[in-house]
Amino acid sequence: MIVSRETHERLIAYEALVRKWNARINLVAPSTLPEFNSRHIQDSIQIFDHVKLSEGNWVDLGSGGGLPGIVVSIYAQKAPLTVSLVESDQRKSAFLRTVIRELSLQNVSILTDRIENVPPLTANFISARALAPLSVLLPMVRRHMHQDGTAMFLKGRSWKAECDEARKEWRFDVTSFPSKTDPDAAILKITGVSHA
Repeated sequence: MIVSRETHERLIAYEALVRKWNARINLVAPSTLPEFNSRHIQDSIQIFDHVKLSEGNWVDLGSGGGLPGIVVSIYAQKAPLTVSLVESDQRKSAFLRTVIRELSLQNVSILTDRIENVPPLTANFISARALAPLSVLLPMVRRHMHQDGTAMFLKGRSWKAECDEARKEWRFDVTSFPSKTDPDAAILKITGVSHA
């Protein structure tokens, strides 16, 4: 994906902040820092191959160090989209506030609370990365996603088993796309979530 110079500069600045803070707060596994761009930035960017940014609100659940939520915000600076980062850890929220301030991100806010305590957000888009199994994520999606919304989950090698397990309690439509950054991983695009 071709990005503007401004977007590219913000992504570089974001990586620098993660590297600076990671020694004090475990934002990403230290072993992944040498490949931060390919392991984290590019992994997050690829969701844009499968969703068209449109007007509305994007909610990133369990944002942690801002992946993919901060990346979504950087990409959506000129889109009519608001981004909400839900993160219960006070220190990680402090990091996210620093990123927003230093990168001058205009479209993003932080909700420092547990996902289940946040009032329903009626999100047009929901994302999560390395947060929880699908069977745990779907109740969160049901609570926070608009009925016509789309959830985008970056999942590891056990994604098929997670889908099978989740179908015991939930009905949902899922389209899987192979990950560009990990041959065993997938991006799951989920709609139509309801109790089975």
